[in-house]
Amino acid sequence: MATATQTRGDAASRASIAKTETAVASAQPSVQVAAPTRREFLYYIWGASMALLFGQFSAITVWFLFPRFKEGEFGGIFPFDPLELPAAGSPPQSVPSGRFHVSNTENGLIILYGVCTHLGCLPKWVPTNVRFECPCHGSKFNLNGTYIEGPAPRGLDRFPLVVEYSDGTTVETGSGGEPVVLDPAKAISAIKVNTGRRVSGPARGSV
Repeated sequence: MATATQTRGDAASRASIAKTETAVASAQPSVQVAAPTRREFLYYIWGASMALLFGQFSAITVWFLFPRFKEGEFGGIFPFDPLELPAAGSPPQSVPSGRFHVSNTENGLIILYGVCTHLGCLPKWVPTNVRFECPCHGSKFNLNGTYIEGPAPRGLDRFPLVVEYSDGTTVETGSGGEPVVLDPAKAISAIKVNTGRRVSGPARGSV
């Protein structure tokens, strides 16, 4: 008799516990996570692609705006050995690695960009004619790069330079690319050409 009563009590207890658990579960809010739709997924992909593209564009822009050139490399400061400096009025010294000609004219030292201002050909110094001549389209220039004849719109462009003397003094090209007048009483210790800044050559008819 006691056993039957105890069994009914245990069943009632288990039923009460089950009812309590059901009530607690019902009281707790259900959290449902909606899966992203196809449109939202495409938006995510598009946004990530645009972010990646913008990052690459920014990196390239910074690279081109702030280039890094080593000394002696075209686009940076290019040293020229003073011992190779031609005498005043003599044929220019060509420096292919720097893409320029060193012209020591009667008015001073000038560095000429070795590219024609017409279509980018490479003028050569012709000793017999005492001038630069473009082998492609016939443009001609004097020792100081001024225009003589041909389709070129102006004289040869110039690179600024700095001349350093052994006494520590310096002289450099003016803002217009004018020749640097050398002091014959001083020894030159260094000549530095800035191939990263090009000055437009003189217009036709300029001296």
